[in-house]
Amino acid sequence: MAVTAKTEDRIGWITLDRPPANSYDRAFVEELGAAIDQLAEDDEARVVVVRSSSDKFFSAGADVKNFADGDPDTNNDMVRLAHRVFDRFAAIPKLSIAAINGHALGGGYEIALACDVRIAAEGRYRIGLPEVTLGLLPGTGGTQRLPRLIGRGRALLLMATGTSVTPDEAERLGMVDRLVPAEQLDEHVREVATTIAFGAPLAIAATKRAVHEGADRPLHEALQVELEQLAPLFASHDAREGMAAFLEKRRPDYEGR
Repeated sequence: MAVTAKTEDRIGWITLDRPPANSYDRAFVEELGAAIDQLAEDDEARVVVVRSSSDKFFSAGADVKNFADGDPDTNNDMVRLAHRVFDRFAAIPKLSIAAINGHALGGGYEIALACDVRIAAEGRYRIGLPEVTLGLLPGTGGTQRLPRLIGRGRALLLMATGTSVTPDEAERLGMVDRLVPAEQLDEHVREVATTIAFGAPLAIAATKRAVHEGADRPLHEALQVELEQLAPLFASHDAREGMAAFLEKRRPDYEGR
């Protein structure tokens, strides 16, 4: 399989493994969707990490040969499928992290954009959305997610020129959220994921919903979303446990209820 999923120590790992560049076809996207669904339904997995088995590529995106050989209807159907699958990252209550260790280009970077957080390794590789150089546009979320992440002008300049950037520049622009030495990427991602995995799952899920549902609303509406997400937490076992643990100066034991 090109995409596999497993859970270890409350962390759900999705591994992209389609040599040489993790370029994806329809079967790959379907397997990615199944992996997301598997971890979404796995109560043991409290956080999801997307990583690559390659030491050079996170993902080079859609397989260009398949698009070149396909007819417009088939290609558009493939893109619609990718939209549905990538949207699953935002829809599930668990936080998703893209661990970028190599080239993340086109649809490959759009996978990372669909995740909640992007942690990247330092290195001599590129990140970007070069689809216009093929006479296309970033059609699996790039034209919408990148402007929301770094602003319209910067995103349009990158996408309209097809420019890819180094990891350092990607961090400066906000295309990735954190940059760490390459040899520390796995350990750092695991540490971050573990912190989330042993945190309060109801509170983390509510925080994610508040951010996603409020981000594009006027502030007064977004603040109401925040209140709606907070209200049921006060009645939860986890909130009582968290506050008791704070007062008793001990580590909380969250149960997700």
